[in-house]
Amino acid sequence: MITVLFAVISIAFIGLGIPDSLFGTAWPAIYRELNLPVSYANVVTATTSVGTILSSLFSAKLINKLGTGNVTAISTAMTAVALLGMSFSDSIIFFFILSIPLGLGAGAIDSGLNNYVAVNYTATHMNFLHCFYGVGVSLSPILMSFALSRTTWRTGYMTVFGLQFLIAIITIVSLPLWKKVNGNVSFHEDEQPKNIGFFELLKLPKIKLVCMVFLGSCALEFTCGVWGSTFLVNAKGFPAYKSALMVSFYYIGIALSRFLSGVLSIKLNSKQLIKIGISIVLVAMIWLIAPIPANLSAVGLFLVGLGNGTIFPNMTHLTPEHFGVELSQQAMGIQMAVSYVGTLVAPFVFGLIAQNISINLFPPYLIILYLIMAVGYILLERSQKKI
Repeated sequence: MITVLFAVISIAFIGLGIPDSLFGTAWPAIYRELNLPVSYANVVTATTSVGTILSSLFSAKLINKLGTGNVTAISTAMTAVALLGMSFSDSIIFFFILSIPLGLGAGAIDSGLNNYVAVNYTATHMNFLHCFYGVGVSLSPILMSFALSRTTWRTGYMTVFGLQFLIAIITIVSLPLWKKVNGNVSFHEDEQPKNIGFFELLKLPKIKLVCMVFLGSCALEFTCGVWGSTFLVNAKGFPAYKSALMVSFYYIGIALSRFLSGVLSIKLNSKQLIKIGISIVLVAMIWLIAPIPANLSAVGLFLVGLGNGTIFPNMTHLTPEHFGVELSQQAMGIQMAVSYVGTLVAPFVFGLIAQNISINLFPPYLIILYLIMAVGYILLERSQKKI
């Protein structure tokens, strides 16, 4: 039953990834059709991120009340409804309104399932779980590219809604399975969940450095996802359908990274995998800043996904080790909230840069985000050696 439940959780993570890459790849076609400034993407991405931040912060209370399975089913259904509405949207206002349930649903799924797997499964499971997230974010650009080359972005949204609706049905039908395997996390008597305040939690050792890594990694991931396609169109001269396809290689890099991490975690621990990932992203930064032919730009994005893809799942798996099982769900909520602050602020800031200065500043901007992540992890490692 535990293995079957993990399969359901993995399918839910495909659903978590599907919406994350859809909007960014569709935006070059959307803003032209609706006659909008390119920076208006910030309205949608910022609202989605605010929703995820709020639901992440309240995830511990929500899961304690409803259970992880119920929260997953409700949240997946919310995201499916939001995608359906977006396929009919003819105004940025509708995208703005629908991004609210999209964000609220994503944050609840992310916090709840990450903590459940971190406490109850191995590092190998965690990496394979996030590999399925990579499958989700890889599917959307491919489907959107196919739609853009033949019809419109609306067809792409409708197709993705169909997938998300199917996943929502699976999570609903599987609810009895959670009860059979004690769906809520089971703790030992001396490891009961603690309920401490937000600011008190921020005072815990290592929390700031851990959050620094999550902030930089997720900011890097989502800035590439939201603006990578627009960068290839406006700076490199690719048509919208081709840029969407090329960005799919970035998401394939994420999925491949997490699959390989799952395999390698049999021999390597999470800390070693994080160091390897940070090193690969460094190579990617050098690649993107170098004067290379336009057609090779996608290789740099692929390397970003390949390296950065291993950071999030392995840092997530280390949460019970960093903060103890009794605080892991609350710490997970903080980590997810900070991660979504990165997904909110970083793409938003670059949108302003692209609109008012130049889209060509995309590679230097990514380097700044990389440094936040890398420096945070280096300081975290040093703090652990001192203990």
